[in-house]
Amino acid sequence: MSTRMFGARVERNVDPKLLRGEGAFVDDIPLPEALHVAFLRSPHARARMRGLDAAAAMRHPGVVAIYTCDDIGALDVEMPLLIPHPSMTNPQTQRPLARGDVHYVGQTIAMVVAVDRYTAEDAAAMIEVDYDPLPVEMDLEKALLDGAPPVHAAVPNNLAAHFVQTSGDPEGAFRGAEHVTRITVQVDRSTAAPMECRAVAARWDAVSGELTVWDGTQAPISVRGGLASVFQLDEDKVRVIAPDVGGGFGQKVLLFYPDELLVPMAAMRLGRPVKYIEDRRENFIGSSQERTQIHTIELAALKTGEVIGLRDVFLHDTGAFIPYGIAVAQVASTSIAGPYRIPNIFVEFKAVYTPTVQVTPYRGCGRPQACFAIERAMDQLAEELGLDRFEIRRRNLIGENQFPYEREGLLFADGLKVTLDSGQYARALGMAAAEVGAGDFTAAQAKALSEGRYLGLGLACYVEGTGLGPYEGGHVKIHPITGKVYVNTGLSNQGQGHDTVFAQIVADQLGVSPQDVIVVEGDTKAFDWGVATFASRAAVVSGNAIHKTAITVRNKVLQAAANMLDVDIDSIELRDSAAWVKGSNRFVPLAAIATASNPLRYAFNKAAQAATQFAPASKHDGPPLAEGQAPGLEATDYYSPSQSTWAYGVHAAIIEVDPGLCTVKIRKYVCIHDCGNMINPMIVEGQVLGGIAQGIGGALYEHLDYQPDGNLANASLMDFLVPYATEIPNISILHLETPSPLNPLGVKGVGEAGCIAVGAVIASGVEDALRSLGAPKFHHVPLSPDMISGALAQAGH
Repeated sequence: MSTRMFGARVERNVDPKLLRGEGAFVDDIPLPEALHVAFLRSPHARARMRGLDAAAAMRHPGVVAIYTCDDIGALDVEMPLLIPHPSMTNPQTQRPLARGDVHYVGQTIAMVVAVDRYTAEDAAAMIEVDYDPLPVEMDLEKALLDGAPPVHAAVPNNLAAHFVQTSGDPEGAFRGAEHVTRITVQVDRSTAAPMECRAVAARWDAVSGELTVWDGTQAPISVRGGLASVFQLDEDKVRVIAPDVGGGFGQKVLLFYPDELLVPMAAMRLGRPVKYIEDRRENFIGSSQERTQIHTIELAALKTGEVIGLRDVFLHDTGAFIPYGIAVAQVASTSIAGPYRIPNIFVEFKAVYTPTVQVTPYRGCGRPQACFAIERAMDQLAEELGLDRFEIRRRNLIGENQFPYEREGLLFADGLKVTLDSGQYARALGMAAAEVGAGDFTAAQAKALSEGRYLGLGLACYVEGTGLGPYEGGHVKIHPITGKVYVNTGLSNQGQGHDTVFAQIVADQLGVSPQDVIVVEGDTKAFDWGVATFASRAAVVSGNAIHKTAITVRNKVLQAAANMLDVDIDSIELRDSAAWVKGSNRFVPLAAIATASNPLRYAFNKAAQAATQFAPASKHDGPPLAEGQAPGLEATDYYSPSQSTWAYGVHAAIIEVDPGLCTVKIRKYVCIHDCGNMINPMIVEGQVLGGIAQGIGGALYEHLDYQPDGNLANASLMDFLVPYATEIPNISILHLETPSPLNPLGVKGVGEAGCIAVGAVIASGVEDALRSLGAPKFHHVPLSPDMISGALAQAGH
């Protein structure tokens, strides 16, 4: 028997290439005679453009073309509203190049195409624009008030969307409550800051009428469909390739950014390849961001600590436009009850326009905000009722025998019911308590305090809806020459290790090494049905599609091998890239089976001779291919989930705060995580660790500092703080594996899990550490030294 690959710690196939510097990112694509793009961007958060003069810039040596909104023809329209929703009464999306008004600092106004980037940037700086600045309101709550300066003249009170969801009887629950706790919390705006900024290159072949676009996108198939529609080309004439991509985290799933339309347009008009490589400042002021939400949450409870009702009203900052609909806020609204058995829920949010970069999902997508709100509220409820923080959670967790647990009336971001599918929540909480040393912590905390050290224990639970539809597909083919297995799916990879986990799934079915499975994705010529990489869905949706397809190919292999070896199918086993007769040394390689499965007229090698018409095994009593039969060993299949799968976990940490320096150190960090069956535990741990590091950034450092005039003060990695490796502690990850009953592999998503609970854990720990000093609560992240200093000052220290 071969070693089972599913569940094994297989090293990532792609890493050697990347470590040797052999990756091929968009900027590495050789494009002779390529032209380069730079954009003129708005320096104002709100302004009316009274005139634009590009004459001097056009005369600058090396400039080939300059485009304004008047020069782009049919592209001068508002870009697509990707996810419409009836709650949006005034959906506004951006034009590729501003017409009339500008709505945030960084909005694209003109595109310069030149022989190199330096020339293009110099020319962009020479374009004269006559602005009439308009007033702005940066405060989210004030932006909703009557008379607030509008981001869009036609949108009163800057209200982009208003949505209410109800489960059970929340009013009745609050009437019957024995205790109500209420807090207001805030999570600030941040950005994904991927290592590779966004990039687009395009080449137009006028002879064949084919447009090829290299795009560091998470959604190449969707980009292909959009470009074909915009340029009125057959989809077969548009090829979109997402080559190696240096991180995405949601920022690269939006389509379209202006450059994704304008660069192909310029390539088609100018007849030369055109390239745009976003720089870091442009990434800060031009590529989408996420996070700012202000929640006021109330819990209706009994004196026992049982929560019987939840009411959450929050504001969601959508930036100047809302191209991705209400997805972020809707995910938050449906994650607000966490892993708790709360039967009655009222959740209401308003999405508010602000004169800032548009908001679309960033790793976590509303879940960190929801987790911060419910977990901070649970801590306060425990304190008010005199209960231990672990205990109040234990009393409210959904029990193992209560799955599937439906939150009737709530619809998730996929439009389907919120139904948590499986889990061992109480066991995870117990593991976290044991691993972090909760039982001994009170004594340790007291001892530290006697030594002048302030230790606190932080705790938070979370859930993560993953594996959204609508569908993905998989294609599996055994190559007749090499016997290697080729796998295609419609996703793109930004570092998650798709190539390895998909290879593991296939390897088990076909008896090959994962290294002999070649996964090609991110190329619409390789596979052109599917959606995108987002929302922790790759393993669930594409993984199961590939699994189903591999089973079909396996059955073809068994049937063909049984014929070739003249035995029953049940006597065949697949291992070592061959089909073996069990208990014997008789075998036939997969390559030979694949060759023999393709009736040939011409023998191009020795193996092919067995598939020609006069070979001994050839049929002579009918067509070489029976009706309904296909040549070769390959198949294509799809998987469409009936609903999302729900991963979950518990984080706990020991935090030390220095009240003098107002600094925070994480002395111990524990993560209990359950994403169902793990395909590759090493990759799961990498995802979780990366997410926790990103969560630590959001908890303590990362904050976009928009000034009152709408300018971003820290639009560089010199000023926007991100944690170094030295700020990331050793993290203890313990796994639970509760299979999802919803899909054949029993898997759930993992990509966003790590970052969700960290803010709540850190705030909980800091609050506990400073409790003896009487410091106020910490309900706002990132938690800066200034906040700690202010809290201590407020407490008289």
